[in-house]
This record gives sequence, structure tokens and C-alpha cells, in this order.
Amino acid sequence: SSPSAHPPPHPFSSTMSAESSNGSHQPPNTSSSSTIDTNTDHNNNNTNNSTSTNNNNKPTSHNLASAVTAVENAAELSFGNEFDSDIQILSNAQVAVILQMSAQNALVRDEELHDVYKKTQKYVERFNTMKNPEKEHQELVDELDNLQGALTTFRKETEDGEEMELHGFEVAALMNLVQIDTMVEEAASLIPSLSRFPESAVDEILDLIRNTMIRIVSYGS
Repeated sequence: SSPSAHPPPHPFSSTMSAESSNGSHQPPNTSSSSTIDTNTDHNNNNTNNSTSTNNNNKPTSHNLASAVTAVENAAELSFGNEFDSDIQILSNAQVAVILQMSAQNALVRDEELHDVYKKTQKYVERFNTMKNPEKEHQELVDELDNLQGALTTFRKETEDGEEMELHGFEVAALMNLVQIDTMVEEAASLIPSLSRFPESAVDEILDLIRNTMIRIVSYGS
């Protein structure tokens, strides 16, 4: 699967559709021959009936902004339609590993990387907190995938018997933002939606991440 045509918008999450076999991510194609379809349908002049319009029958910037805000609200785990499909949300560390491997393969094939590809790689490396150049590639992939799996399957039952779980966005955001010394209050401040969990549950979640980070950064030291 190819990386997004634009660098990730913020360090919270790098959203990519990742197909995997044998538990490892497949590097995206980096060939410069790939193209981006920029064709648009100029014949479709219909406006969204749910969007208020001004006297010129054009959506106002205020109403458009309100519509976007209503659809995407990370604190309430409300996102656009792309999050409704069956996708895997990857952390910066996971994307960095995929792009690094893909870049190595492109070098072997004597292929030139896209500028957007290089910028995306630089971006995720900058915000990647789970890296160790001395660790074998597959070991790092396994550590990151195991952590993602542990966070995805984490469950906490409330007093009412309701089972709570982490959203894919929260999993990626946690893997991106949590440091070894991150405390519960700081994690909830960085990712407001975590406030629905009791503090003890958030601390359990942080322990999962801390243990993985320690294994990664301490390897070979």
C-alpha cells in the first residue's frame, strides 16, 4: 500500500491502510512512475442540502468550518468517513519502519524516491520515539505490532458492566506521544478521550507502552 500523497497533518497519528502477511507490513511501492489522479467532476454543481448557503447559493466559510468540526472531533472520537472503513491506523514508528525498508528496496532497484515520500519519511522520523538503529528490523516490527495488538485488545469493564476499549486513533496517538516517564494526567491531557477511562486503567495502558519502549531503546546498550 502506498503512503499518503501528503505528509501526516500532525504527530498524533499516521493513517495508512496496511495489508500484512505473516504479521509483517509490506513496504509501499516507491517507483516514480506512479501518478496521482487529479481529475475532478466539473459537471457536479449540486451542493450539500445540509449545509447552509448565502444569497449566492455558495456555502459560507463559517458553515463549512462548522460542518468539519461536527464531523471530526478527536476528543469525542468522532472522525470522517475514512475512519469508518476497515483500516489499520499506524503510529509514526510503524510508518517509519515501513518507509525505511521501502527506501532500502528502492535503492537496490536503483529507483528514485518521490519528494513527498522523502518529506513524509523525515516527518515520521522526527516524531518517532520508538527507534533503535542497533535493533534488527524484524525485531522492531514485531515489538511495534505486538504493542499495537496489546493496546487494541485492551479491555476494561465499568461498574455498570460495560466493556471499554481503545479506539484505533487512541492506540496510534498513545504510541506517538507517550514517553517512558509520561504520567496519567499528562496522557489524558494529550489525548482527552482517555478521560472516559478510570486512572488505574490509563496507568495499565501506559505500562504496556513503557515496557515496550524500554525493550526497544535499551537493546544493545
